[in-house]
Amino acid sequence: PARCPGQGRAHRRAFPFVRDAVMPLVEEGESCGDKENKMQEAIRRHYEQVLEEAAALRDRLAPDVPLLCMGHLFTAGGQTVDGDGVRDLYVGSLAHVPASIFPPCIDYLALGHLHVPQRVGGMEHMRYSGSPLPMGFGEASQPKSVCLVDFTGRSARVELLPVPEFQKLERVSGSMCEILGRLATLRDSDSSAWLEVVYTGDDLEGSLRQQVETAVAGSGLRVLKIRNARLLDSQPSLDDTGRNLEELSETEVFSRCLAARKIEGAQADLLMRLYGEILTAMHETDSNAE
Repeated sequence: PARCPGQGRAHRRAFPFVRDAVMPLVEEGESCGDKENKMQEAIRRHYEQVLEEAAALRDRLAPDVPLLCMGHLFTAGGQTVDGDGVRDLYVGSLAHVPASIFPPCIDYLALGHLHVPQRVGGMEHMRYSGSPLPMGFGEASQPKSVCLVDFTGRSARVELLPVPEFQKLERVSGSMCEILGRLATLRDSDSSAWLEVVYTGDDLEGSLRQQVETAVAGSGLRVLKIRNARLLDSQPSLDDTGRNLEELSETEVFSRCLAARKIEGAQADLLMRLYGEILTAMHETDSNAE
């Protein structure tokens, strides 16, 4: 919110994220740098044209009234956190425009898109207020606030007002022992947090979900998401020699999956043996069906 004591008025201009209609067409043979420069220049011209028209109108009618600009884009250097759900508005980094695109006639700039409260280009009067509520478990420990902007004439003073935490979120990660220990601590404290559980241990845990659900049963804890990073860290590269999937045997494919996920030694031997038993059973079933 913005307050203008003694006058209660302000000129406002609101921009949605910039659509294709104001974007330059991509031309054949352009480099990524060329495309990025054209994109940023088009966004700069768009903001400049609209805001300079607004400033000219303001200067004619009420020169002491502040000009507020609201936009939706991703500025260069903007801070994000893992798992906050923020996505690029455009392909690659083309949406990461520099703070210099905003004309100096702006008395206060309020941007949306990034969830972390922050200044734009280090400027006090150019800010992302951030999301008032956590949008993902990556924001679980992030303080939330809203910006209260007081104007004296056209000079802005910003105060951050904290937003109360209505529902506790927590990301619990680590080995199985670490996860169960943290869940026990939360349970003993009568916590009613919503949880994301991320297993990052070295051992394979086939009963991860069962162990987590047993640990929180009968408590106020609510597990919303369980991730096994041990299985998701990497995707297997099937063959470095260029062979496609059809040229690999079933055993070779499974062996490469184990190697890609760094499963070695006794664990790999056990899994290969069990996998072989499954293949044998499947082949026997197919033979009997014929």
